[in-house]
Amino acid sequence: MPDSAQPGGGDLAGQLAEFLRERGDELIEFRRDVHAHPETAFSEHRTTEKIAERLTDAGLTPRLLSRGTGMWADIGRGEGPTVALRADIDALPMDDEKDVPYRSTNPGACHACGHDVHTAVVLGAGLFLASQADAGALPGRVRLIFQPAEEVAGGALEVMRDGGLTEVDRIFAVHCDPRIDVGHVGLRTGPITGSCDSLRIRVSGPGGHTARPHLTVDLVYALSKIITELPAALSRRVDPRSSLSLVWGQISAGSSFNTIPDVGMAQGTVRSLDEEAWHQAPDLLKSLLDSVAGAYGVDAELDYRRGTPPTVNEATSIQMLHDAVTQIIGEAAAVPTPQSLGGEDFSWYVESVPGALARLGTRAPGSIDEVDIHRPEFDVDERAIGVGVKVMAATALTALWGGTH
Repeated sequence: MPDSAQPGGGDLAGQLAEFLRERGDELIEFRRDVHAHPETAFSEHRTTEKIAERLTDAGLTPRLLSRGTGMWADIGRGEGPTVALRADIDALPMDDEKDVPYRSTNPGACHACGHDVHTAVVLGAGLFLASQADAGALPGRVRLIFQPAEEVAGGALEVMRDGGLTEVDRIFAVHCDPRIDVGHVGLRTGPITGSCDSLRIRVSGPGGHTARPHLTVDLVYALSKIITELPAALSRRVDPRSSLSLVWGQISAGSSFNTIPDVGMAQGTVRSLDEEAWHQAPDLLKSLLDSVAGAYGVDAELDYRRGTPPTVNEATSIQMLHDAVTQIIGEAAAVPTPQSLGGEDFSWYVESVPGALARLGTRAPGSIDEVDIHRPEFDVDERAIGVGVKVMAATALTALWGGTH
């Protein structure tokens, strides 16, 4: 292999810079086109078609997922490891409230989480790596995964069921972060995002008159004790370092001020940064619920639904990202990043193979604006796309060369 193809070769930064001079505007236009035509989970047909066109033009062979949205494509066929780069392609079900030329043309759909940027980044990295493969400078295989339905936490499992992770040795992804300036990449070893499960509790009793609670079961009072005591009990039954958190989002019971109802309901989310706590949560909550409900004589049913585990960044993969970032952008570009209890279904991949998720800075340097993700006015400084392409391409090469500079 030529020295210039290796991550430590002094020419890689120059090759990436030249690639972005030639194709950077095209990638921005691609991002804007995807942004203007957002599609929500498992309906990403146009987005899938546009990605497939670009990959096919580059001589790659996209493989569509069985539902018809999302795909993966392999670059290179030589001996060596397989490294995957993942992008999520779905939009959020909300209106776009930005005043920009590429504002969403699909009512009720908006790329308010940066998935359009992730898609352009992995596409750009893939096109660059395809040129490296054509030059015989790819010591292994790179798999580009364009995943549907991240926002409903089902797309990663769909990719895995269809064999998209088969033979993959390591996987990487980036996620937009409006709290980090463009040109910087947030890195963290260990848990970076939390698990996200949902639960629904249904309590029932005989009902009755509010004048005579002692003759029946005071269901509303019992429900109030459940919704306050379960989160409190968790904090004493689980190591607080796990950040196991139960937060209610919906509570309902009764329809009349002087009638004790016979049915009540509470729904919420359970999040954690610790895999062991995530595995223990359903049984622990069932035990706590039975204890509190039994004290007040109500029947309680727990419907606990798994969402995603915590995303745990593997140390070697983070080191590879760090090496790529510092080598291609500069020492100051790699910055520490905090943990978040937000869910991310990239977690399913790193449950199976080593990998890491990095945070891609999207805030214009010097800006005082900080519009968070999942808001209808969310947008990015598009210079982040070029940064992301450099980071993903260099990280893939670093991983293929065994982590050496």
